[in-house]
Order: sequence, then C-alpha cells, then structure tokens
Amino acid sequence: MEIIKILISELPQFAKGTLVALEVLGGLLTVGMVLGLAIALAEIFGNAWVKFLATTLRKFLWAIPQLVLLFLVFYLPFDLNRMVAAILALGLCSSAFQSQIFRGAILSIQSGQLEAAKAMGLSLPGTIFHVVIPQMIRLSIGPWTNEFSSELKDTSLAYVVGVVEIMRNAKYVIAYTYGNTAAVYLFVGILYFTLTRIGTYFFYKLEEKLWVPGFGKRS
Repeated sequence: MEIIKILISELPQFAKGTLVALEVLGGLLTVGMVLGLAIALAEIFGNAWVKFLATTLRKFLWAIPQLVLLFLVFYLPFDLNRMVAAILALGLCSSAFQSQIFRGAILSIQSGQLEAAKAMGLSLPGTIFHVVIPQMIRLSIGPWTNEFSSELKDTSLAYVVGVVEIMRNAKYVIAYTYGNTAAVYLFVGILYFTLTRIGTYFFYKLEEKLWVPGFGKRS
C-alpha cells in the first residue's frame, strides 16, 4: 500500500519528532516536579498565608485547560521561543497534578517519624531533606508513572504553537498525501503506545527496585 511506503520513508522525520517530544516531556516534567514539590511542601508545612497562596496557585493551574495556558504563555509579551513556551505552559499544568502526588506521598509518612526527627534536634528544613523527601520519592514513583504517561501524550499539544514534534510530522504527511488521515493517526497512536510502554516499564522496574519489605507493592 502506498501510505505504508510513505510512512516508512518518513520514519527519519518521525524519529526527529519523537526526540523533540521527549525533550518537551523532560522539560515539562522537570518544571512540574520542581514547582509541584514546592506547592506540596508549602501546603503541608507552610503558615496560613503560604498555604493559602500555594492552594490558590494549584487550583488556578488545575482549572485552566492546557491548550488555553499554552496559548497564554506563547502570546505573553516576552521573547519566548516555541519550545520554551510549550515546556513552561505544560510544566505549569503538570505541577498542579504532581503537587497532589507528592502531597499524598508526604502525608502517608508516619507522623511519629517527624516527631522523632524533631526530638533528635533536626530543624524543619533538615527533616524535610533527610526524612520526608527520600521516602516521598519512593512512595511517589507509582502514581508519578501515570503522570509520565499522561504528559507524554500531552506533548502532542505543542504542535499548536509550531513545535515540530510527532503530531506536526503527522500533519505534514496528511497534507501532502491528500488524505490517509486514519492510517497516519493510527501510526502515530502506535508510536505513542510504544513510547508509553517503554517508559512505564522502566519506572515500574525502578519502583520494584526501591520497594521496602512491609510496604505495599504493585501486583
């Protein structure tokens, strides 16, 4: 079939688009992780005003559609290139979801450990750094894997501001082949499925490696 030959000939371009999508994914997850952790810590350990501001920011980012935030950041009166705008906008959205993953993991740590750390003379920053964060990382890997899968798919939104990733390549192929839309999107779907399965496999292996006897384990 002609479309299969075309897709095979376009594999190098789809490979480049995949690398761009992975760059966007890495960037947005990093932005979301840093801001999400800050929001989670502020909501749990901050004073009343800090908690209020962190919760308001989380709810604001949570409520805005990713596409709207993407256009909002892209059209800000700053000289942001398309890649940076996509990473920043999608990362801000991701931070709202990642903050809840970290918040749940932190709250599942037994309060006695925090009291013991305080009794040993650890300051709050020291308790967070030495007691809270190491356990939070292990407890977060499972739900964070779902966030990885979700955000991998959301990188496809970056094409609306001109980032040449997988979906942008698909649009090019559909345009110059005058059709074959379903076949091209089926190929793209298989590509995202493959990337998701590879990524989740490694995160599940990491979760298994960090598993501590006596704690819940993925079946």
